Amino acid sequence: MRIDVFTLFPEWFDWMRRPRHLTNAALSAGLEVRCFSPRDTTPLAHGQVDDSPYGGGPGMVIRADVIAASLEAVYGGPATEVREHRRVIVLTPRGRPFTDAVAGELAREPEIALLCGRYEGFDERVHEVLADDAICLGPFVLAGGEVAAMAVIDAVARKLSGALGNAESLAAESFSEGLGGGLEHPHYTRPAVFLGHEVPPVLLSGDHGAIARWRAERVLPPRVA
Repeated sequence: MRIDVFTLFPEWFDWMRRPRHLTNAALSAGLEVRCFSPRDTTPLAHGQVDDSPYGGGPGMVIRADVIAASLEAVYGGPATEVREHRRVIVLTPRGRPFTDAVAGELAREPEIALLCGRYEGFDERVHEVLADDAICLGPFVLAGGEVAAMAVIDAVARKLSGALGNAESLAAESFSEGLGGGLEHPHYTRPAVFLGHEVPPVLLSGDHGAIARWRAERVLPPRVA
């Protein structure tokens, strides 16, 4: 799987090549994360990528022709055809909510491209002409799409074969189908007593049936937005 990130700050993603589940995914599932800056291919002078909005108002808007030039430089064809061969996703508050199910959906794609906005976001024609999907990390505003892109990469990579040391971790974790979309039960480890707080006795009992029932009873229901 290949994930391409279009961002004004490609160096921010250098650390994402180090976490173990990402390196595991790279080895086992061929995950490749590449980063490209629209400043490197902008048709405008002095590395300009944005302009003032038509109709007035505060802030600047990233130009559609700048994003088109970047897509064409990376993929070697018309920008309007890039989305025919891979999912092109704008990271924006106006996108569909990013969920565990969406992470699984994206993990089945051979290639995705993530467009990270800045300032007031992208010219609307990026959404209409160049992209075919839009994702929102949550009901809040970030300074740009980079943090959202990192979250998408992290969540998607965990879904790839071989990324986790134990694949069963995916079957019954928070938001998974195995838990009906609910939140996972509490976990405990050594020491058995910490500051006067003891591990629930059932977890020390060796009765696997009782332990399974205890855990099932403590799965929280799915959160309602």
